[in-house]
Amino acid sequence: MAKVVAEAEELPKAIVRRVVKDKLSQCSKGDGDLTLHKEALLAFSESARIFIHYLSATANDICKEKKRQTISADDVLKALEEIEFSEFIKPLEASLKGKNPGKNAEKSGGKNAGKQKAGTSKAKEVKKKRKLEEPSSRKLKEKEEDNQDENGSDDE
Repeated sequence: MAKVVAEAEELPKAIVRRVVKDKLSQCSKGDGDLTLHKEALLAFSESARIFIHYLSATANDICKEKKRQTISADDVLKALEEIEFSEFIKPLEASLKGKNPGKNAEKSGGKNAGKQKAGTSKAKEVKKKRKLEEPSSRKLKEKEEDNQDENGSDDE
């Protein structure tokens, strides 16, 4: 079987195998260790990759309709509904709440969003200080030059 997908787009086989085996072990009540054919693992991996592409394209369309450039979790949830996978919404919301306990972090775009905003505001403050200092430092330099000129003219 020829490789059609670039390696960069492939999902990690170990993770796909673990997810599939975990789910199958939950479904089969103690029937022993389950094995997967290599082709079955490839089919799961390719199916998941296609699903991710489809879901992300739909979420991107929703984001563009709202005239935004950043896809949010809400966009993904709406995309799931739009592609008729609404049964995934409640489990996903529960999973997201478990990973993001604070609603403020969720609303602001994630747990690191506050850090990014703080870093951005600090950078702005530094720029403002530089702008304020530049004119005064120019004036000081001009005064020093004037003083040097006055002192230099006295020597002659």
